[in-house]
Amino acid sequence: MERRQLNASPVRHQEHLWGGKSHTRYDVFVRPVPILTVLLILAGIVSFTGVSRPAETLPQQFSDPEYWKMITDFSEPAGYYQYNVVTSNEMTYQNSLPDLTKTPRAGGAYLGVGPEQNFTYIAALQPKIAFIFDIRRDMMLEHLMYKSVFEMSANRVEFVANLFARKAPAQLNADSSVGAIFQAFARIPADPMLTEQNLNALVDRLKTRHHFPLTAEDERGIRALYRTFSREGVLNFNSSFRSPGYATLMTLTDRAGKNWSYLATKDRYDRIRTMELQNLIVPLVGDFAGPKAIRAVAQYLRDHGSTVHVFYISNVEDYIQAWPKYVGNIASLPADPSSVLLRWNIGGYTSFIPITDFVRSQDRLRR
Repeated sequence: MERRQLNASPVRHQEHLWGGKSHTRYDVFVRPVPILTVLLILAGIVSFTGVSRPAETLPQQFSDPEYWKMITDFSEPAGYYQYNVVTSNEMTYQNSLPDLTKTPRAGGAYLGVGPEQNFTYIAALQPKIAFIFDIRRDMMLEHLMYKSVFEMSANRVEFVANLFARKAPAQLNADSSVGAIFQAFARIPADPMLTEQNLNALVDRLKTRHHFPLTAEDERGIRALYRTFSREGVLNFNSSFRSPGYATLMTLTDRAGKNWSYLATKDRYDRIRTMELQNLIVPLVGDFAGPKAIRAVAQYLRDHGSTVHVFYISNVEDYIQAWPKYVGNIASLPADPSSVLLRWNIGGYTSFIPITDFVRSQDRLRR
């Protein structure tokens, strides 16, 4: 899902699609790492193994000015990505969760990339704070749209109704199963008047209640995005690259048949909504090999005695050309032996590797 670095350098394969199938094998390759990155790697290794760490002082919530300042101060200029991605298309993204949740994790931070699959990971992993990076400003705006919809919606039925601008079917209630919710909404047509009504309320919440200084272009982007959700509905999402549709994404399961989606249960939905109400899911515009976003988050977490527990990177690495800068950014993150990079791999499987192992392996490859 990384977008920008297109300068020539060795790449792993030709087909680096989010959810697309590819039969191209992966090759291990070595990239030169400059001395500054080596020093960051060594510093990171020291931080991984350090015995003393200050007590975690992450806030219970951010004020609106603090939240917006973090978005603006930590973000980088937007970049380009050739596909239009609004929803995930990773059909196996839940398969790693049984293993990830075996490790007890108290507090700490979740880092991620892309759209709504992050909510499912956050609901399962229960961090104290989450940062979502994406090279497109449109994805940051999408997360602001989601934030407003969560705040407007006391339960999952209201959430789906507000996200897709549909009237809630009478037979649904707060305890309805996720399957029943999407089956019922699949029969409800779009309502243009309700779309504009909801959209005005959504934007007004961001601008008037939260006082976020959205630009005119930002507001146009949010309005266009919300109208896309209304037009597409719950079954198909043809406007998003290889999306299987929202209903499918929310009713997927892991290999054992368990649905971990953030709309699967009331508790999971409430967990995400509470974090949104507390301004604790922070969307940022950032390049994984960029100069500021990841490092700013790393410094913030270190200043508050916190660590990264999971960094969901999808298949971002398949796009990165400025590899040493990416390695340096990962090495800057405060981590411990349980901290992992969570990958989605071409071929449709997920895997994770301890951040400590990744950093050390890059140091060995350099030698």
